Amino acid sequence: MLLGLLGWKGRILYSSRLPARSERSQRLADLAAVTQARSYLCGTGGTRYLGVVPFTAHGISVVPFRTPASGVWDCGHELSAVHPLMTYGIRAVTKEVRAVASQYRFAD
Repeated sequence: MLLGLLGWKGRILYSSRLPARSERSQRLADLAAVTQARSYLCGTGGTRYLGVVPFTAHGISVVPFRTPASGVWDCGHELSAVHPLMTYGIRAVTKEVRAVASQYRFAD
């Protein structure tokens, strides 16, 4: 629903329907590889446990991500995506999400 509100036109895939091994870092790397990802954007929580070797084996770079500390992101590391939508509105959140995505060269 949130992706739709932001105008995202991508396809939703369910990890349970994709081939992946069970160890958590290996599983994420397998899922990234099967979706033809070139990079894996990893938040601060994941950086504490994520092993990069499985990603490297697939030729996928692991990119650390921290939410900016102001604007729609002011509580991003503590709250769900609903908070900025309710506080700032769809247009503001869409603008900020696209600005961040463009820094990482992700497609819409």
